[in-house]
Amino acid sequence: MIKAESDLKFHQTKSFQERTKKTITLAFLLLGSILLLMPLWWMISTSLKSPEEIMQHPPTFIPESFRFSNYIEAWQTGPFARWGLNTLFIAIVTTIGSVLVNSYVAYGFAKIHFKGRNTLFVIVLATMLIPSFVTLVPQYMLFSKLGWVNTYLPLIIPAFAGSAFYIFLLRQFMMTIPDEYIEAARMDGASHLRIWWHIMLPLTKPALITVALFSFNAAWNDLLSPLLYLNDENLYTLQLGLQTFKGSVQVQWHYLMSMSVMILLPTVILFFFFQRYFMEGTNVSSGTKG
Repeated sequence: MIKAESDLKFHQTKSFQERTKKTITLAFLLLGSILLLMPLWWMISTSLKSPEEIMQHPPTFIPESFRFSNYIEAWQTGPFARWGLNTLFIAIVTTIGSVLVNSYVAYGFAKIHFKGRNTLFVIVLATMLIPSFVTLVPQYMLFSKLGWVNTYLPLIIPAFAGSAFYIFLLRQFMMTIPDEYIEAARMDGASHLRIWWHIMLPLTKPALITVALFSFNAAWNDLLSPLLYLNDENLYTLQLGLQTFKGSVQVQWHYLMSMSVMILLPTVILFFFFQRYFMEGTNVSSGTKG
């Protein structure tokens, strides 16, 4: 009887400790979520305010009157439809190039055995330590000599040169795929190109979608490269188009935030649609589940 009461108290104490731990964890997660979402809410709130309400003090977290017309007016201030198509074209082409090139290089490092493979892979990874600003001037000089300034080529071609991070991600995922698939295909006379296209790409779909999401998001939100290489307003991207609202005297914050919200939506929608593949793609142990 005494032992039963002791066991009951032990289980009650353990259950209370677990509930307390879960409550504290949820509280921290909730607090962290609020802190992360506050800038997003402030951007959406500002996009729905009038210029007068934006400047008033103390600031209001919820608009006094929701001005959805800000979105229509902001869209009509410039050729944002054309800039949107320009950005979409660049993002799609760079995403396709990044997925194909990086996956093929990753396949070579993961499944093709050759002398110096590991050393070469370490050298590729070492390029991640080089800050992008170090290569900015030489790269601009190179593209200028080639006559690519004021074209989309400097924004697109680097994606076809490969990325150390994407190669690493895909290579680690491909390492989990059994070599028996490769050996069976080689016995049937398949080339490495055919194995990569018909076997590796379907099996690495989650990782490929992850790389595609990263690439699309990077190209969609890129400001520095278009700012350096594009001079013609007809070639502008959406990020450059946002400069329209930054006047010499004051910034049109209601229009700037309205367009920022609209530019943010495509990447958010893509993530929600493909988040399952994104989670699988970052889990290298799920290689054979594609």
